[in-house]
Amino acid sequence: MPKRTNEHINFAIVLRMQGWLLLIEAAFMVLPLLISWWFDEPTSLRAFFYSAAITALAGVIMAFGIKPRSKSMHKREGLMLTATVWVFFSVFGMLPYLFSDTFNNVTDAFFETMAGFTTTGSSVIRYVEEIPRGVLFWRAMTQWIGGMGIILFTLAVIPMLNQKGGIALFNSEVTGITHERLRPRVSQTAKDLWLIYIGLTALLSILLYVGPMDWFDAVCHAMTTTSTGGYSTKNIGLDYWQSSYVFIVVIIFMFIGGISFSIIAATLRGNFKFIRKNNTFRWYWMTTLVTTVGIFLYMIYMGFLDNHGDRLIYGAFDTLSAITSTGFSTFDYENSGEFVTVILMVMMFFGGMAGSTSGGAKMDRLIVLLKHTANEFYRVLHTNSVRAVHIDGKPIPNHVVSKVNTFFTVYILIIMVVALYLTFYGIPVFDAMYTSMSAISNVGIGYGVTGSNGSWVALHPGAKWVLAFEMMVGRLELFTVLVVFTRSFWKKD
Repeated sequence: MPKRTNEHINFAIVLRMQGWLLLIEAAFMVLPLLISWWFDEPTSLRAFFYSAAITALAGVIMAFGIKPRSKSMHKREGLMLTATVWVFFSVFGMLPYLFSDTFNNVTDAFFETMAGFTTTGSSVIRYVEEIPRGVLFWRAMTQWIGGMGIILFTLAVIPMLNQKGGIALFNSEVTGITHERLRPRVSQTAKDLWLIYIGLTALLSILLYVGPMDWFDAVCHAMTTTSTGGYSTKNIGLDYWQSSYVFIVVIIFMFIGGISFSIIAATLRGNFKFIRKNNTFRWYWMTTLVTTVGIFLYMIYMGFLDNHGDRLIYGAFDTLSAITSTGFSTFDYENSGEFVTVILMVMMFFGGMAGSTSGGAKMDRLIVLLKHTANEFYRVLHTNSVRAVHIDGKPIPNHVVSKVNTFFTVYILIIMVVALYLTFYGIPVFDAMYTSMSAISNVGIGYGVTGSNGSWVALHPGAKWVLAFEMMVGRLELFTVLVVFTRSFWKKD
């Protein structure tokens, strides 16, 4: 391993890489610029021209103007780059909102952008259909970029990072308790993951387009569904089309969005044995099925909707919307009693599989936690016994089990602290807990003050900034962000 320079952290290389990332973001802005031109929207056309120019200029200055003494990136640099790039992307990504007069303040613009990149989907836009299509396309695109990961895209298009801290960058952004690579080289793994992601998005776009949607709505919803983000181009979401076909197609792709991409890749290669023997996948689809049936039966009991077909579709839709953190909402569960609300809250908490685009604490960690708890009960009776936690027949190292326990402790602590902070602004306790969990789980579904009877718009600016930070912490699964605030991160080895 090459020796570190006299500097504890190589800030210069971090800033230089931020410059390259901003150049990539500027390139992404060209697409909504073309959409604005196509739909003859001069205001948003100028907005994206100015935004792309400013972002590209900042990127050029940082990428070519900063000359680091060492080009090596180590774990600390990788963590800092991953944690800060989401802030940089959101700061420059909010420019189109400001230049197009979608928002007249930085707070709302930053909140909307961070909710996009983290695929949370919490929106502070009251009337979506009044927004220019170029801006709506950018809004959907932020979720699509963030769904697979900003750093992961960079690793795919800048292979040199494979030798300069690529593994550290990969591990710091990819979700889960372990980080499986499809190929030995990180850059090739990133490329394979993005190719699958693009393929799924293209397929969903086609399926929605052959239905009742036009090409613009189809592409936007394909991006926000594949990324499990949940932004829509309509005020009432997918209910706008009143189409069972749309709901069923989106249900299928939300389900896929909650599956680990390593399983998707193996399935595409014809390795169906891998998916059949995967315990986490079995837990995922069984949890989804049981929850759907529970909501379906509850709808029958309460007399919601007119027929069993609609009840089944809406039950499956809201279950997958919650467990995959997509955040699309149809059935008004908020006014249907606490049963459905609490069930979906639990689904939001645990989320889909690690290595997917879904948010939440992840199904993998739930399995480890439950099996470890079972072992502890066993040790109460058999004090000297030694039992390891097994997943897919393989023992999980103790340090991984310990990390999972720590993760849940910190996860719950953050939810409670942020909820307490929200009550300072007069938000009811349950509404505050639900909103905080929605933010850290990157779901975006609100309740009460932020739900169907209210709006995220009504939140105090101080609450929006804290929730935006909580979204980023949740998207990067706590440790990548929070470690930057520890003494050990800044202390020399």
